[in-house]
Amino acid sequence: MRVYLSIVHLQERARIELRFSLKNPYVVVFVLKMKEWWIQVALLAAPLIAVYLHLPPPSLSPSLYSWRMAGAFFTYKDHRIFYRDSLGAVGSSDIVILLHGFPTSSYDWHKIWEGLTLRFNRVIALDFLGFGFSDKPRLHRYSFFEQADIVQGLLVELGLSQQKINILAHDYGDTVALELLYRFEHGKPGHLMINSLCLSNGGIFPETNHPRFIQKLLKDSGCFSPIFTRLMNYYFFSKGSCLKGYMLGAFSRISAVFGPHTQPTNAEYWDIWTMVRVNDGNLVMDSILQFINQRWKYRDRWVKALTSTSVPLHLIYGPLDCVNPHPEFLDLYQKLVPKSTVSVLDDHINHYPQLEDPLGFEQAYINFINSF
Repeated sequence: MRVYLSIVHLQERARIELRFSLKNPYVVVFVLKMKEWWIQVALLAAPLIAVYLHLPPPSLSPSLYSWRMAGAFFTYKDHRIFYRDSLGAVGSSDIVILLHGFPTSSYDWHKIWEGLTLRFNRVIALDFLGFGFSDKPRLHRYSFFEQADIVQGLLVELGLSQQKINILAHDYGDTVALELLYRFEHGKPGHLMINSLCLSNGGIFPETNHPRFIQKLLKDSGCFSPIFTRLMNYYFFSKGSCLKGYMLGAFSRISAVFGPHTQPTNAEYWDIWTMVRVNDGNLVMDSILQFINQRWKYRDRWVKALTSTSVPLHLIYGPLDCVNPHPEFLDLYQKLVPKSTVSVLDDHINHYPQLEDPLGFEQAYINFINSF
């Protein structure tokens, strides 16, 4: 009771002192100036924020422009999907399709593209819906099932639906590949004729997959997610954070998924960011990130397809991966999929092995293809 009376007394005293202070003309002038200062800041900030939120995407670099011009588009349910299809080795009849990761694009494969064309008759890659040069519809329910439908649709478009296909996948593409494998194993209508499957550094097992803090933030922020996606910029996305100290490590950027000795150049970071910004892709990241929940929901469907298939399997793994860490991920993979062969790259290779060690990645894959 005494505590309550003391609090009431202090509140009343504060009100009296405030009324007395406002009778002082100097105090009144100071308060008015403070109000004017905040109004001026708001008036200046509003147009600057408006301009920032409507900045056009960066221009394509010469490399991205060449990649874009070498590709084409096909239509899937009114959405334009970008793909590349290159003719390669004359003496080979083998076909490979490359499935990229999040949040990047088919351009992930540019460092090994030429090498693959020396081994395969056709080398094909696409930008999934919501990625790269493909359409990025807002208020859309993105799913691995739809992305698998798009892959099947592309091969129908190219007249390859009855041909044996080798799949090379990474990260997000690993799960799309597992859905395609499930359909193949169960004879679902329109399924691919899978000749082999190679996975790399993907969230195959959700229990050993550790999404970055920013991914979980965007996925779970509800009505605040559109605000975060609009405020995302190159520095925040690539190398830095608006926070310092402890939170810098938690508010992870894409540089965290590259090894300390295999970091992209500034120009390469700009290419990654540009491909995100094309068609306002930053605004759909929160929708796409619901894939984290899908991996948990359909884990048994996809893991069972992997563990029971007779299709030749291979895993190429960068052991410094902070998303699928070593040895936790690799131990579980080798335990559940003992018939799969595995290539572990150098200790300093992180989550993007095809970009960090393209020669080692390409050689590991070619060795696998030549082994059966």
